[in-house]
Amino acid sequence: MKKDLTLVIMAAGMGSRFGGLKQIEPVGPNGEFIIDYSIYDAIRLGFNKVVFIIKEENYEVFKETIGKRIEKQIKVEYAFQRQNDIPAGFEVPEGRVKPWGTSHAILAAKNYVNEDFLVLNADDFYGYDAFKEAKNFFLTKHEGLEYAIIGYHIKNTLTDNGSVKRGICEVKDGYLSKLVECSVEEKDGVITASPLDGSKSFNLDAEAPVSMNMFCFTKDIFGYLEKNLEKFFESNKDNLLKCEYLLPDSVNQSILENIAKVKVIPTSAVWQGMTYKEDKEKLVKEIAKLIKEGVYPENLWK
Repeated sequence: MKKDLTLVIMAAGMGSRFGGLKQIEPVGPNGEFIIDYSIYDAIRLGFNKVVFIIKEENYEVFKETIGKRIEKQIKVEYAFQRQNDIPAGFEVPEGRVKPWGTSHAILAAKNYVNEDFLVLNADDFYGYDAFKEAKNFFLTKHEGLEYAIIGYHIKNTLTDNGSVKRGICEVKDGYLSKLVECSVEEKDGVITASPLDGSKSFNLDAEAPVSMNMFCFTKDIFGYLEKNLEKFFESNKDNLLKCEYLLPDSVNQSILENIAKVKVIPTSAVWQGMTYKEDKEKLVKEIAKLIKEGVYPENLWK
């Protein structure tokens, strides 16, 4: 069954812990970036459009380094996440540097997406199986506001170089009942999750499902996010210097309000990324291994 599908890539954030624009850090044998492998996987599974959500000031560098090498392969659009795109009656506080978060980023793509779409981060290597599972979800019939999240085994998402932020999935009958944003780290074989809201830390089984911000949405998610944007700013009016309108929080809220159902789809994929500079060597070796195994060609866009 042929179906229009869009890949929406969130690339407006700077890699503060990594130290720079890690979205355009070469990791493949011919200068490929992490983002190239995500786009390649999406294209071979039938996605026919990609929307990059970026800062407007990064447009030229993104177009020259990424856009121009894939625009012959897939339709490319650019959506700008702007700081001043906020509800009337509010102002951007002096000193605010970072964007308003991932829910705000998704809203920036509203005018470019009219079909089912897959959301992911620019700086995470997700693996082919994760894209395959997402495509399969889009080809199944959904009832009402039913979305999906690709659930990774926590053991497949860790780094040896420090803690990582992960959304811990609480699952009931195959659907997400709660998403808890945590700082996660493994020490001496024990995986510990510390909720970012300051609540008590807890240990995780190696197979525990976690979110890597890989969501399957229909376009009606835009209405929900837009409706709640003003509520977010009102509730955070005394914290506008640092607050963020985050996609995991919005998804969680839609579940608590019984507005949406979110299926948790397990994947066997192994995450790779560059949360820390020391992660790059392992990532480069893993990509070389996948090329040797025939998962990817040596030159993606030749």
